[in-house]
Amino acid sequence: MIRLIRSDGPGFDVALDELLSIPEEDRLDVQETVSRILSEVRKEGDAKLLELTNHFDHRDAASVSEFIIEKPRLEQALNAIDPLVADALRESVSRVRQYHEKQLVATGQDWEFEDELGNRLGQRVLPMSRVGIYAPGGKAAYPSTIVMTAVPAKVAGVEELILCVPMPSGEENNVLLAAACLCEVDLVVSVGGAQAIAAMAYGTETVPRVDKIVGPGNIYVATAKEMVFGKVGIDMIAGPSEVVIIADDTVDPDWIIQDMFAQAEHDELAQAILITTSDSLLEKVSTRLPEMLGKEPRREIIRQSIANRSALIRVGDIDEAFRVANEIAPEHLQLALEDAGGHVDKVRWAGAIFIGADTAEVVGDYTAGPSHVLPTSGTARFASPLGVYDFQTRSSIVACSPEGTVRLNRAAAIIADEEGLSAHAEAARARVKG
Repeated sequence: MIRLIRSDGPGFDVALDELLSIPEEDRLDVQETVSRILSEVRKEGDAKLLELTNHFDHRDAASVSEFIIEKPRLEQALNAIDPLVADALRESVSRVRQYHEKQLVATGQDWEFEDELGNRLGQRVLPMSRVGIYAPGGKAAYPSTIVMTAVPAKVAGVEELILCVPMPSGEENNVLLAAACLCEVDLVVSVGGAQAIAAMAYGTETVPRVDKIVGPGNIYVATAKEMVFGKVGIDMIAGPSEVVIIADDTVDPDWIIQDMFAQAEHDELAQAILITTSDSLLEKVSTRLPEMLGKEPRREIIRQSIANRSALIRVGDIDEAFRVANEIAPEHLQLALEDAGGHVDKVRWAGAIFIGADTAEVVGDYTAGPSHVLPTSGTARFASPLGVYDFQTRSSIVACSPEGTVRLNRAAAIIADEEGLSAHAEAARARVKG
């Protein structure tokens, strides 16, 4: 039920490309629908947001104000949930905050230096003013999405967080609202879909315009984020979730299978790939996988993901295993190896690296500390995990000294002349003449 690919077999590169390709839905209808929604919400504001939310989420509200969930309701939700769940959320929030506070020290401070001419050069770092978070809601609610997006934004110093989350038929999820409470979200609006993205991107009478929108959603949400980029910032256009596991015979094959299932249960397009040099491990995984699948509550989703988009890859040696993994540039890379730490330098591209068989990818989803918003579909080659730096703006600082004024403007005038920009050249020469 899971394909086996050998790196020494014929057509390996073609087989790998086919494995990594994502089925393209016909997006023309989606794009047309989303474009219309964005335009209508931009023009009509609350009135259209009300109409669309009542229609798509089966609500019966008289005004958008009925979609606002006030802070006392968030506190009530936190007090109402199972204390064990509340404690787990608190630990998640605490660890994510701790990690990103370290990141803030490393990347989030102003800096300046003085060059040999006495010019002052540097950079000013400031947080964004208002950020919008989109989170799935209803029965498929993910409080971890709020933790992994809101906490880095708050650590960065963002003044106001707006959370949009769909609540079909008005169904509220207490754990999700509790997470919003713990993460100090400023405004929760129970709207979803492309209309929520439009409201945050353009602003309405009730929903304020944000500087950046982060968080996952369905194809309509992803398409809307793509279309409003430029009006506001976005985190990324995320594809299906994925894990690559490089393993040897020292790891329990049941652990590997369970880690693959944990990824595959996201949806039918999720991907789980095992890379190994061991025929013995491949045999054990192939044999045990069907038996373990039968015990999974979400086995039908896992079955499709494993059958259609997952694979076992047999390679000749450990260096080849890392070459293949780097070619994939996965969202999650697990190193289930005896000397996992000794191989980390071989990783060129991965959204997150989990070192050692005891370090399951699932802790990255919830409690390790780094944000679980990661580049997918090979974009780890040029993109990074969501972090404090995604919620900051940077301004260059330039202050010329008397000597620098002469030296820099002389050179600037020469370059401007070469580019045919005479006003630039004269503006520079005016400082030199003076």
